[in-house]
Amino acid sequence: MPQNDIVIKNARTHNLKSVSLTIPKDKIVVFTGVSGSGKSSLLFDTIYTEAQRQLIETFSTFARARMPKLSKPDVEEIKNISTAIVIDQKRMGSNLRSTVGTATELYTYLRLLFSRCGDEFIGPSFAFGFNHPLGMCPDCKGLGKQIKVDIDLLINKEKSIAEGAIDHPDYKVGGWQWRELGAIGLFDTNKKVKDFSKTELDDLLYAEGIPVDKIHGAGTYTKKFEGVARKLERIYLKKAPEELNEGRKNAYQKYFTHAECGSCQGSRINKNARRVKVGGKTIPELVKMEFTDLYSYLGGIDTEIARPMVTKMKQILSHLINIGVGYLSLDRPVSTLSGGESQRVKMARQLDCDLVGLMYILDEPSIGLHPRDNHKLIEILKELRNKGNSVFVVEHDPDIIRCADYIIDVGPRAGANGGEIIYSGPFARLAQSKGLTAEFLNNRSPVAKARKPWTEYIEIKNASLNNLKNISTKIPKGVLTCVTGVAGSGKSSLINDVFLNQNRGAIVIDQSPIGKSSRSNPATYVGIFDEVRKEIAAKTRTSASLFSFNSAGACPKCKGLGTISYEMNFLDEVRVVCDECQGKRYTEKVLAIRYNGKNIDQILHTTIAGLKGFFKDSQINKKLQVLTDVGLDYLELGQPLSTLSGGEAQRIKLASELHKKGNIYVMDEPTTGLHMADIEKLLSIIRRLVENNNTVVVIEHNLDVVKNADWLIDLGPEGGARGGQIVFEGTPEGITACPQSYTGQFLKLFNQGKK
Repeated sequence: MPQNDIVIKNARTHNLKSVSLTIPKDKIVVFTGVSGSGKSSLLFDTIYTEAQRQLIETFSTFARARMPKLSKPDVEEIKNISTAIVIDQKRMGSNLRSTVGTATELYTYLRLLFSRCGDEFIGPSFAFGFNHPLGMCPDCKGLGKQIKVDIDLLINKEKSIAEGAIDHPDYKVGGWQWRELGAIGLFDTNKKVKDFSKTELDDLLYAEGIPVDKIHGAGTYTKKFEGVARKLERIYLKKAPEELNEGRKNAYQKYFTHAECGSCQGSRINKNARRVKVGGKTIPELVKMEFTDLYSYLGGIDTEIARPMVTKMKQILSHLINIGVGYLSLDRPVSTLSGGESQRVKMARQLDCDLVGLMYILDEPSIGLHPRDNHKLIEILKELRNKGNSVFVVEHDPDIIRCADYIIDVGPRAGANGGEIIYSGPFARLAQSKGLTAEFLNNRSPVAKARKPWTEYIEIKNASLNNLKNISTKIPKGVLTCVTGVAGSGKSSLINDVFLNQNRGAIVIDQSPIGKSSRSNPATYVGIFDEVRKEIAAKTRTSASLFSFNSAGACPKCKGLGTISYEMNFLDEVRVVCDECQGKRYTEKVLAIRYNGKNIDQILHTTIAGLKGFFKDSQINKKLQVLTDVGLDYLELGQPLSTLSGGEAQRIKLASELHKKGNIYVMDEPTTGLHMADIEKLLSIIRRLVENNNTVVVIEHNLDVVKNADWLIDLGPEGGARGGQIVFEGTPEGITACPQSYTGQFLKLFNQGKK
């Protein structure tokens, strides 16, 4: 076997059925198959996990104790794997100080440029840094925003401190901070806050450090009192939001107002840094430029001193422009980037990496890309390969599949009916294989249904958020509306920001994870586990709590988890199956109880399809049928939600909403992670929602979804400042005749079988 091949023997992770195969290195390899077929189990949970595990094992035990702890995947052997780098769709963080400029290092080079080539010298590069005291705006501390506590939300002036005037969880009546506030003796805790003097109110809210004596045991010590509002601001600004758990995050964020800093106008830097110019432009002017305009500006800077910085910046910018995010700017907060945008920024960074022989693993890189820009992505993948790297991609887009050197099709179906290699080889022979991928690539795309007419609508007037150019449009009620356009054209601004702000009761369905806990499963999510336990208890004349692995019936040794973790000092944590319950989570007493011949563990390990007619309760059967309707009947009733793919997560969310009528549903790129065969199921579900007189709005690039819409709103014509306009409103038939619409051009080719 060539050393240039990765050899896998008997991979059994999740639903993989002892998969053995050979994968060529230094090639573009696409892993495809229906949602839940086992693609991610093979590529991420087996190949990548083993590559990371073996890499970590090369470090000392001291270093390993401070690194991710990975268990060996369920595979007999993997040979010839390389160091792996995952470029995924995880957001790049929500730190208030992180921008696209800092994430790409472009701002670092910009600071160097201004410190060395500015029309006046004010100091080294960090004199222009908004994360350094020498360069940051003193009023907003480099955030570009003034973040203040809203006193009216924090303080109920009609109450005294003793009555709970401070409306914050940290100061709830009876809590230790509430007790301490009363014990320091600075305030009359029985006086209404509205009766406080200005000095008393300022001290309560903004005191910087008033010394107070505290009695502790037999002694006395001095402690400094910090005002309530000042303390909240300090904690919130000190920590990035992602460092706070969800409860703490909500406890702080709801009390704050955000406004552009009046001193620096959002530029984040002080007045000295703001006045320096290079090529007639200041930093505040440059960071607001789109990458395409910034690249042109740098072309006019050609001095010997500037050349190294300019060359590096142009190199990075060219990668970003070529990958389809040329509409971004340096001041864009990374927290506002979509998953697809984050992934493309990460890809651009890797193109500057001089290491070769790496194994790049990408998860749906075409997400968020309009068909017009697919060729840009393909060129990036080829560039990574041509540098001497292996490029492994989970993908469903036909264009990406066609460009691959090697295809691995996993299936034939999902869950227990998947986990097999249907085809492995070059694209040229894929069409002759028997899998669903070949079937749909052979022009079996969903057929468009008749358009549903509409008369009522929701109006959007004069939308000007972000790049939207004072646009007005109508969202029809009771039909499927698809909002299209190239990346950065303003789709998300129009729907996720403007439309949802006007319609706060709308139901948003996306592919975000629906559970990280091994205790959550489809039964708990759709709300039938309680009914299941009650029915079993009623028939067996026992308590329903016995059949909960979170309650009385849980195995006492593993607490209902089915596994036990052991700390190994400097070595990796070891998680083993509980030897008392053998991973079944319940006590022997509970497992001895039978309902229709099965105990609770056997019921939870039965597929939804296998439970048809098993229960007598009509509500249980109705909810099981809904899961079947959304194509999830292959899932086990007790399968942990953390093991579901993005497409499965989306469909299980839809399952809990299908029975509702007259609602507004908003879906942002619902085809993400979905195979061509799964898109048919998605369209069927959407049609069912529309038939129930629900209003469905989707942001989408997938042409199967576009051509099946009742109404289209196409934004553009380009991204960023060159977008934000309505290019077309009407039916899919009408858009193909609109020469200004990229969507129309590609839909026309698609209908002709040329895409």
